Amino acid sequence: MRLSTVILPVRRWSDGGREVWQRAEELGFHAAYTYDHLSWRSFREQTWFGALPTLTAAAAATSRIRLGTLVTSPNFRHPVTLAKELISLDDISDGRLTLGIGAGGNGFDATALSQEPWSPRERADRFAEFVALLDRLLTEDAVSSEGTFYSAEEVRNIPGCVQRPRLPFAVAATGPRGMQLAARYGQAWVTTGDPKVSNGGGTPTESLEAVGGQVEKLAKACADQGRDFGELRKIMLTGFTPDRPLDSLDAFVDFAGRHGELGIDELVVHWPIADSVFDADVTVFERIATEGLAQLGAR
Repeated sequence: MRLSTVILPVRRWSDGGREVWQRAEELGFHAAYTYDHLSWRSFREQTWFGALPTLTAAAAATSRIRLGTLVTSPNFRHPVTLAKELISLDDISDGRLTLGIGAGGNGFDATALSQEPWSPRERADRFAEFVALLDRLLTEDAVSSEGTFYSAEEVRNIPGCVQRPRLPFAVAATGPRGMQLAARYGQAWVTTGDPKVSNGGGTPTESLEAVGGQVEKLAKACADQGRDFGELRKIMLTGFTPDRPLDSLDAFVDFAGRHGELGIDELVVHWPIADSVFDADVTVFERIATEGLAQLGAR
């Protein structure tokens, strides 16, 4: 199992921002991700910077840790402009970039450009077209495509990604269409658990069973796509289930062990932010980073 972190873009670079990303590398995290939103929930009235510029700065301030988004969505992105930025960032990071990508939701990002919120069907349709075109833009030197929602006309993306054939996609999905996209285009699949369980007052046991069901559906999607289920990494972004894995080292080891048995092979924990929904004891968090997987392996 791998352990990664997600660092929300809430700090000025000159006032602790740089140091957090460097500390993540020092602690040995496999990857450090950030949210790709214009604003997010309870942080809307607070400091919040752009994901791709933040990752570019992080790439220059680190040398080993992988970097990425969890997740980018079509809400305010277009595949043509996004591809150019991703190729540039993959180059700056020397091939350390992963694109977490999802369909997005009906939060602030969905209406920031004055568009009407998309229906669930349109959102799924857009996501499928978005991922397919982005895949082409990152693997082909010249692309022309006319879609229902996204088009490209003689777009050039030379020299392409440092990572070949392109940087990896980590596709966030819980529904059948998203699972099929993950199986077809993804190098990883991302879940935050089942929101019906988490938002409905479910228990950790019910959440675990729901994640297990998601993994089974992913296996079926891989079979449908003729994809080796074992080659697709399974990432869980924690912090959205009834569990509290950051309460203690033992709590994390128990959480990691139970989800590892389901096939989850990368856990992502939120970097603590005081006085927020992601508040946590920094000392415990750093012990989890440095000792958690070792203790899991010793069980």
